[in-house]
Amino acid sequence: MRAAVFTGHGDPLEIREVDEPTADPTGVVVETQACGICRSDWHAWQGDPAWEGRGFEDGHVFGHEPAGVVVEVGDEVEEVREGDHVTVPFNLGDGTCPACRDGHSNLCDERIPFGLTPESPGAFAERFHVPWADYNVVPLPSGISPVEMAGLGCRFMTSFHALAHRADLTGGDWVAVQGCGGVGLSAVHIADALGANVVAVDLFAEKLDTASELGAVETVDAEAVDDVPAAVRAVTGGGADVSVDALGISETCRNSVESLRKRGQHLQIGLTSSEDAGEISLPTDRMVAKELQFVGSFGMPRPRYDEIFRMIAHGKLDPAAVVSETVSLDAVPERLAAMTDFGTSGIPVVEF
Repeated sequence: MRAAVFTGHGDPLEIREVDEPTADPTGVVVETQACGICRSDWHAWQGDPAWEGRGFEDGHVFGHEPAGVVVEVGDEVEEVREGDHVTVPFNLGDGTCPACRDGHSNLCDERIPFGLTPESPGAFAERFHVPWADYNVVPLPSGISPVEMAGLGCRFMTSFHALAHRADLTGGDWVAVQGCGGVGLSAVHIADALGANVVAVDLFAEKLDTASELGAVETVDAEAVDDVPAAVRAVTGGGADVSVDALGISETCRNSVESLRKRGQHLQIGLTSSEDAGEISLPTDRMVAKELQFVGSFGMPRPRYDEIFRMIAHGKLDPAAVVSETVSLDAVPERLAAMTDFGTSGIPVVEF
């Protein structure tokens, strides 16, 4: 089968023929219909801190925002059937550890990062394998297209978990979103759907325009103002109740914290690149004096997908609105490389 494969950190992916996956006893094989191209793939390709030491070798397949059809089922699988239209979370849980049993599969003790670890090839390929399928496979409701589901992948559901489950967010609150890439635009759309007033911050006018289309009531052009936090505090009347760092660099993280009003919450979604190497200094005295909260959020637990599906069914969420383009498998190397200079907007999706 054809796949876009890793050749070395920072070296272009190559389109090659690779071995077909086969289902282990608890797993299934899924024929890929669509897969989002995510900045987490870019981080892993670059060898950034969260992925250091994972030992990616020539031929590894990234891609962790898939939708597809089950074509092979392992002998011990009871719930999943051939022909099912499905997706999977990018954090694959075993379903038995304390975190999984407590509803937090994104924090599974035996977590396998789908597509982002050597033992789990991803979905920039015509087919892929899913272990522990009865626990991890998510059936798609009728009416959700593969491209829409790929748009709901890691970035969208990560933003949903952060805002719906990790933040103390109520209707009418101000939410600032720092960085309007795929995660940030998803956060804008979701925060709006949850009843918040959203101010979007970015350097690029095109991304701010998209943020406005997705529900932002105010925007801040970070290149046009001298002090981003001051600009956010001005348009929100004293600061945001919740602020999201959707990028993961020192500037956006600090800007997010400094954009908050007293007792506000900072949500960290973006992961750092090599420049920050997993460590960002913060204004801790300010955080103490204003009783600010710093909250991390990672993926979304498998049991919470139905919440998103219900909001989609009733027209409150539209993951497809964040999809910026669909491309062929052959275009994956170029679209991934474009993320180096933030040359993508929204969520690009490879469609098979």
